[in-house]
Amino acid sequence: MLKVNLLTRDGASIAFDAEPSDTLLDAAANANIFLPAVCREGGCGTCRVTRKAGVVVLGPHSKAALTDDDRAAGDILLCRAKACSDLELTAPFDKAAIGFSPIPERSARVTEISPAGAGAVRLVLQYEDDPTHGRATEFIPGQFMELTLPGTSITRAYSLANTPNWDGTLEFLIRLHPQGVFSAYLKSEAKIGDPILVKGPQGSFTADEASHAPRWFVAGGTGVAPMLSMLRQMADFGDTREARLYFGVNTLDELFALDIIEDLKTSLPNLAATLCVWKSAPDWRGFTGTPADALAAALAAESAHPDIYVCGPPALIKATEALSLSAGVAHDRIFSEQFSPA
Repeated sequence: MLKVNLLTRDGASIAFDAEPSDTLLDAAANANIFLPAVCREGGCGTCRVTRKAGVVVLGPHSKAALTDDDRAAGDILLCRAKACSDLELTAPFDKAAIGFSPIPERSARVTEISPAGAGAVRLVLQYEDDPTHGRATEFIPGQFMELTLPGTSITRAYSLANTPNWDGTLEFLIRLHPQGVFSAYLKSEAKIGDPILVKGPQGSFTADEASHAPRWFVAGGTGVAPMLSMLRQMADFGDTREARLYFGVNTLDELFALDIIEDLKTSLPNLAATLCVWKSAPDWRGFTGTPADALAAALAAESAHPDIYVCGPPALIKATEALSLSAGVAHDRIFSEQFSPA
């Protein structure tokens, strides 16, 4: 039996044993330690940590989830790594993102569904009373929930856009994929009162509360949802640090959540928001290009290095990480979560 020690971002030491035949994710679960993960197949990168000492064998995985540069920096995927020796690992998430009991499954009902620009919807759920968990919605801003399509066993993971609350409200911003089964339900079948099973909270894409650096958020499409959650909590806490939001869509009609962003600019005086449209119309007066393009220009004009949080399609993640590193931002100050394929 091999020894694994995982040091979290906030300094907690998590130890568990691992058989060489088990992935590190499974080995932790065998010890009732449930580390952040989504696809469990090497495709999403949610379970990425850094190997500081020891040897692992790494199974097949997507280059989008773990690039060659990531591997050169010592990063591994817990769902694809098996221990060949004792290991020392560091995690880009806090202890609060780790579960020590199975992830809760709770019943909720649809209370609102409305368009969010062209090609996306805003879905609001309400938890039903639960004998164990009550009504409250508890999570760390930036985390996601798995929703089960009514009448099936099909699940999809979506980030929360609101903040923890006592009344059981869950708010999601969800892109409608042309061939997606959950998208088809949301577009044509969903109605107020529908029951939906919710599993969560899950995920490690959360703000580093120990850092005092400025926070720059880079979001593509509905990848803005976890950013809104983090920014809303900053507003609730009266956080006065500098914050920037670079939010991009493909076309002007896809923009959404503009009212939320304006409210945040009012409640967070040190927040600057840049709206980016890739294929803009002649009368567009905002930034033309991608959020990564806007970020590159901003980094070139700054000497200080912010913490960078990026969520969206793999191409946006890759571009943001590459240009941030080239601008001198440390590898461990770039936090990412990409859209996972269904």
